[in-house]
Amino acid sequence: MASIPISTAARAAAQRATTLTVSRAAFQPRQTFDVSPDIPRSFFLGHHHAGLARMRQTLSTVGLIIECRDFRLPITSWNPLLEQSLAASPSSSPSDRSRIIVYTHHDLAPPTPASHLAASHLRDFHLSSHPTTKAVLFTGTGGAHTTRDLLSAIKAVARERDSLTGLRALVVGMPNAGKSTLLNQLRRRGMPDPRGAGGGSAKRKTKVARTGANPGVTRRLSSPIRIVPGENGSSSSSSSSSDGFEGMGEGVFVVDTPGVFVPYVSDPEKMLKLALVGCVRDGLVPRETLADYLLFRLNLAAVSDSDGGPRREYVERLKLDGPTNDVNEFLEAVARRVGKLARGGGANYEAAAEWVVQEWRTGGFGRVMLDEVTPETLARAMEQAQVSELSMNQARKKEKVARKARNEAKRLGKSGGNGNGAV
Repeated sequence: MASIPISTAARAAAQRATTLTVSRAAFQPRQTFDVSPDIPRSFFLGHHHAGLARMRQTLSTVGLIIECRDFRLPITSWNPLLEQSLAASPSSSPSDRSRIIVYTHHDLAPPTPASHLAASHLRDFHLSSHPTTKAVLFTGTGGAHTTRDLLSAIKAVARERDSLTGLRALVVGMPNAGKSTLLNQLRRRGMPDPRGAGGGSAKRKTKVARTGANPGVTRRLSSPIRIVPGENGSSSSSSSSSDGFEGMGEGVFVVDTPGVFVPYVSDPEKMLKLALVGCVRDGLVPRETLADYLLFRLNLAAVSDSDGGPRREYVERLKLDGPTNDVNEFLEAVARRVGKLARGGGANYEAAAEWVVQEWRTGGFGRVMLDEVTPETLARAMEQAQVSELSMNQARKKEKVARKARNEAKRLGKSGGNGNGAV
């Protein structure tokens, strides 16, 4: 049988495809990330402390705590200090200060079986370990379905309390966890427009809490914001009973609160996670460090494509020959692709790092969960939360002692190795 001649272009294309396949198969992502122990470990600001104190003062009138956590890091975005400070007392009845936990940014997590399983673990954990938890919900941008479910859960708590004055709730969480956005969604869906669909008042009610991309937009407790009308129908021209407002008393009011950070983050990688999703002020942790950590997580979280090989979205977007562990190569490609260049045409690594982090926060470059969620990791987090919180100074002293012990162990190890003739 005569052989079929292969054109030079076809031969070159086949060679490139073979090279790329081998390169993709041979690539080994980093399994660990070396974090400098010198990165900042706190973002506990004065208005966090003042806001927490004010929340405690209002607890006598509060019947519900709505806590927001980020689904991309559901364990790391948990603030035990906030939870313990606002928890119902042991002598309280189950209806006193109920809890609803809302995991925000669910739409920015990967739509994989692992994410669905994580959500199931979280729901089972909260409902089984916290008797005052009434619901565990997951929401994202424009999550109308979840907002409806959340309103139903809030109304159920209001009916259970059966108070003539209605229900007062606090929406709390870490900085930039989506509290104000959630409150706006609740107000928009929960309060009917007395002028009908398309009326001018709907526009007026669209946004009652200020929101922003950076933490710290809300710095003090807001005035109570009505999200469900009273049962007498005073806030709506429609029949209250037909709209499901019976048993609401004077209605449901929610108070927006400033995000409260933990006093000290003992694990530096947790600080990277919190900085990556925007829980701390941009620039507190070096941008290039965040970009490097993001690259590390994207490489680990690669999903299988239709050919059975690992697929990494950033490789396709940046038109790279293959994945990389080198942050400089990564940022160089970003800078060339989106025009983040310095004088002389070289790559501006800092601007490129800033761009890629902001792009990832909105869903670009791949979706990643930064925490491993299993019954074991949840139980471990619960155990750690029971330990009394250290002050920042105490934590720093403890870490300094531990660092000295590690350095001493290294020195002794080297000394012992040399004495035994080791190279």
